[in-house]
Amino acid sequence: MEPSKRFDTRAARPIQRDSFIEEWPETGLRIFPGPADPRPSITIRGGRVVELDGKSEAEFDMLDRFIALRAIDPGVAEEAMSLAPLTLARMLVDINVPRPEIIRLFRGLTPARIVEIVALLNTVEMMMALQKMHARRTPYNQAHVTNRKENPALLAADAAEAVERGFAELETTVGVARYAPFNAMAILIGSQTGRGSALTQCAVEEALSLKLALAGLTTYAETLSVYGTEQAFRDGDDTPWSKSFLAAAYASRGIKVRFTSGTGSEALMGHSEGKSMLYLEARCLMAIRGGGSQGVQNGSISCIALPESLPDGVRGVLAENLIASLLDLELASGNDAMASHSEIRKSAKLMLQFLPGTDFIFSGYSSMPREDNLFGGGNFDTLDIDDYNVLQRDMRVDGGVRPVAREQVMAVRRRAAEAVQAVFRHLGFPEIGDAEVDAAVAALSSADMPQRDVVADLAAAERFLSSGGNSIDIIRALAATGYREIAEKILEVQKLRVSGDFLQTSAVVLPGAQVVSAINDPNDYAGPGTGYRLDGERWREICAIPQAPDPRTIGAGGGAASPILTPLLEAAVSSDAADLVIAVGPAFGAALQSTILGLGHREVLDALLSGIEAEGLRPRIVKIRASSDCGQIGYSGAQLSGSGISIGLQSKGTTVITRRGLPPLNNLELFPQAPNLTLDSYRAIGRNAARYAKSEPVLPVPTQIDNMARLRYIVPTTILHLKETAEVVPSGKPLEMQVVK
Repeated sequence: MEPSKRFDTRAARPIQRDSFIEEWPETGLRIFPGPADPRPSITIRGGRVVELDGKSEAEFDMLDRFIALRAIDPGVAEEAMSLAPLTLARMLVDINVPRPEIIRLFRGLTPARIVEIVALLNTVEMMMALQKMHARRTPYNQAHVTNRKENPALLAADAAEAVERGFAELETTVGVARYAPFNAMAILIGSQTGRGSALTQCAVEEALSLKLALAGLTTYAETLSVYGTEQAFRDGDDTPWSKSFLAAAYASRGIKVRFTSGTGSEALMGHSEGKSMLYLEARCLMAIRGGGSQGVQNGSISCIALPESLPDGVRGVLAENLIASLLDLELASGNDAMASHSEIRKSAKLMLQFLPGTDFIFSGYSSMPREDNLFGGGNFDTLDIDDYNVLQRDMRVDGGVRPVAREQVMAVRRRAAEAVQAVFRHLGFPEIGDAEVDAAVAALSSADMPQRDVVADLAAAERFLSSGGNSIDIIRALAATGYREIAEKILEVQKLRVSGDFLQTSAVVLPGAQVVSAINDPNDYAGPGTGYRLDGERWREICAIPQAPDPRTIGAGGGAASPILTPLLEAAVSSDAADLVIAVGPAFGAALQSTILGLGHREVLDALLSGIEAEGLRPRIVKIRASSDCGQIGYSGAQLSGSGISIGLQSKGTTVITRRGLPPLNNLELFPQAPNLTLDSYRAIGRNAARYAKSEPVLPVPTQIDNMARLRYIVPTTILHLKETAEVVPSGKPLEMQVVK
C-alpha cells in the first residue's frame, strides 16, 4: 500500500475508535422503516380498534393489544389515518398549524403511520417540528450525581452545585444497591441547599425505587423500561399492564414518573423481529402514552452507540425524540451516555436537541467527572460545563444551565456537605469527619475522598430504611442542627406531593416551590416572534460567564500608575548616523504600561535599549502621537532617525523594524504576534535594528507562529488597540521622550 502520513495520522484520530457497521435489516440493524415493518392501516368497528398495521385483532400480540386499547383514540383515528403522510409531515413544520391540532391528530395514528410521517422529514425539518412540539415552553435540564466511592458528603456537594448551576432534576444511582438510602438522602439534602429546588431520583431496581419514593427520599422516577416487542418485554419479566400499574402506584403517592425507552434496545436483546429500530421505538412510545406516564426518557440512552454505528443513526435518535413530543409526552431527550470518542461528533449530536429545545435537553448531564459517573460515563461532564455555558451565549439558546461564580459554588458545596455531616451525626450514622467535608468541597472526583467504612455505611443505610426512616426524620435532623432553610425546602417539596402539582406533564420545581409545567407554561411556538424567546434577566444571566470581564477593565490600571516616560521637546530629524529611533505608540508608558503578554513597558524598553547599545549605536525614544498603527509608527520614526532605521512599537507589543524610504506597509522585519514576544525577543530586535543601521549582514529574529494565539488574544488585542487609538492626537507632533528614573 502506498504510504501516506495523512491517512496514518487520521487513523489515530478519536473518531476511529467509534464503531460503525452497514445495515442488516433482517436482524433489526436498521434505523428507519425496513422490509419487515408493517404497512400502516387501521380498522375501527363499534368504537374499537379491530385491525392495526396489517394485523387483525385475533393476531395481536400483547403490545398490539395494549396500544389498540389504550394508546389510540378511535374517535379521531379514521380522520387522521385518511390524511396523506406527506400532508401530515408538512403540518409538522407549518407554523400555521398549531401544536394542539397536531397532538389531536396523532392520537389517532398507528405506530407504522407515525414512523412513515417522521421519515419524510430531514434533520432540519425534524428540529423545526421539535421546536413546536415539545410540551413545556421553557427548556430545563437534568443532571447525574454519582461517585464511585458512594461518598455522601461528595454526593451532597455535587448535588448542591448542580442545582446552583440551574439543573432542575437530579438523578443518582448506586454501585452497591444497599447504598441507595444514603445516596438518595445525600442528593435530597444537596438539591435543596443554596438556590434550590430540584426534584431527585435514585435509579435502582423498581421495588426499591418505589420504596425510596414512598419514604420521601426521592420525588420522581424514570427507570420503568418498556420495549417494542413482546419477547423483549417477557425477558424483562414485565408487560405494558404491569408497567402501567407501577406508574399508577408512584403517581398515587404524588411521585412524578417517566418511562424509559430507546432506539436499538430490542436489537441489542436479540428480539427485534426483523423490524426497524424506529418502528419498535414508536410502539414503545405509544405504550408509554397508553400507560398514563407523564413522559419518557429516550434518545437511545445506554444503547446509543448501536444506532450511532448505523447510517441515519443520529437522525433516528432525533426522530424518536420528536415522536415522543408528537404523542404529547414530557421528553428527557438523552444526550447522557457516552455517544462517541469524537468531540466534534458528540457536539453535533447535542445540537439536534439543544437548538430546538426539549423539556429536558439531557436526561443526565454528568455533574461530576466522567470517571465518577455510574450511568455509563457521561457524554458531557463537569469539565465541559464552561463550554456548555458558552454555547448558550454563542447561539442565544437556553440550555437549562446558568454560569455561576467560583465563590458561589464553593459556598453551597460546603453548606451541603456540612448539612449531610450534621444529619449523619444527629441520626447516629457513621461519622463524616471535618476532613471529609473539606475534601468533598474541593474534590475533583471521588479519587480525592478518603475511604469510608463501607460495611458500617451499608448496615446503617439498611437499618434506616427497614426501620421506617423517611424524609421527616431528615427534615427534623436538619432543623435541629442549624440547617432550617434546607429543612423547610425539603418540607415544601413533600407538600407538593400532596397537592400533586408536579404530576403535570413536563413539571419542574423551581426556587420558592414554584411548579412550572406544560399546564402553566405551554409551548406556544407558532413561528418567528412566538414561543420561548431568550431575553430579559435570563439572557443577562447566560451572558454573564465568569471568564467574560467587562471590556472596560481590560488593560486597566496603566493609567493610574506613574508614567514611565516624560516628554522633553518636539522630536527633530537627526543627522547622526549612529542615531536609531525607537518609535512608540501614543499610549505607551502612560495610559498603557504593559504588552498583551503582560511585559512591563519599562522592561521592554530596557531590552531594546540593551540590544541597540550592545551594537554600539545610540537609541532615541520618540512618541508618535498622530497614529496608533504599527506600520505608521515605525515609518514616522524612520523619518526622524539619523541612521534611517527605526523600531516601531505599539503599546500592546506588536513591533516592526523599518528603514527610511520604505512605505508604511513595507518593512525589514515584522513581529505581528505580540503574545509570542519575550524580553529576549525584544533584545534581539534591538540588536538586529542596530546591525541594519551599520549595514551588516542580519539573520532575522526567529519568530514563533502560533495559529491558536488569535483565539486567545484577539479580544485583549482589540481592547488595547482601542485604548491606544483613544490617545491619538491627529495633528500631534512626535515628542522626544526620556525614561523616568
